[in-house]
Amino acid sequence: MKKRAKNNRTTFVTEDEFQSLRKRLLTSKMLNGDIFNKTIHSQLGEVAPHLPDASVDLLFIDPPYNLNKDFGNNKFRIKKALDYEKLFEEWLLSIKHTLKPTSSVYVCCDWKTSQMIFNVLDKHLKVRNRISWEREKGRGALSNWKNCSEDIWFATVSDNYKFNVDAVKLKKKVIAPYREDGVAKDWTEDDDGKFRLTHPSNLWTDITIPFWSMPENTDHPTQKPEKLVAKIILASTDEGDVVLDPFLGSGTTSVVAKKLNRKYIGIEMNEEYCCLAEKRIGFAEGDGTIQGYAGGVFWERNSGVDQTENAKQSANKPKLI
Repeated sequence: MKKRAKNNRTTFVTEDEFQSLRKRLLTSKMLNGDIFNKTIHSQLGEVAPHLPDASVDLLFIDPPYNLNKDFGNNKFRIKKALDYEKLFEEWLLSIKHTLKPTSSVYVCCDWKTSQMIFNVLDKHLKVRNRISWEREKGRGALSNWKNCSEDIWFATVSDNYKFNVDAVKLKKKVIAPYREDGVAKDWTEDDDGKFRLTHPSNLWTDITIPFWSMPENTDHPTQKPEKLVAKIILASTDEGDVVLDPFLGSGTTSVVAKKLNRKYIGIEMNEEYCCLAEKRIGFAEGDGTIQGYAGGVFWERNSGVDQTENAKQSANKPKLI
């Protein structure tokens, strides 16, 4: 087992936990019953045909990018652009039948695969926007610009879809507060300072990448932050809606869905990551906090927001069965 520093709060699964957690998982041969709020250990191709039609409100896809990457028991290798585009199209079409007419789809990608993802989405769905978010982590480059951003494509099945704008507003500090006739204009003041609620844009600079001192951090090589997924879930679903993640990884989508009182379906081919997801889902039973989200709004990165009240609100919410 990897040796960790004393204050390292990274979540991982011990051998004893693994043997216990794996019993909670479903496989492709166990999909005749209820699949909601379950982690499915299988490849997408084996599961997709068994998923119920028109059952999903939000499809969140964070596929392997077209990079050489080791995902434990699976090593993804770079493909030619057209081959990767074709592969992604196969993935999407295999689960498209699960979408409702009002469903939304979000797909994560990097700058190299962004155009390929768009080509597929534009063919089969209605593309609404491209979100670019600052991923401020990683090594610098000596002969090129450092890569510190990624894209998320937002698409819908039809023109009838949900977008809860008031649920995803960003609370930002006011640098130069403006008053009109002595009255604050578009900002308020509280004990923490002067703030303005702003409408969400397609440029996200408030995301903190999980690191070793954060309990949400895992050893998964491409883990997405809970705050990022929370923005998407809150914007495009209501409580009780169903969220599907066909490349679950270490479970962030399912964890956030549970914290926000949504139902989830997670599919992951790596059994260790499935167990890691189940462990994190268990933590969410007693801790509904999401870093950077409190009081019903999202806060700027490194704002030092106190999340105690948010935890109380989450704990008091009625849980879905």
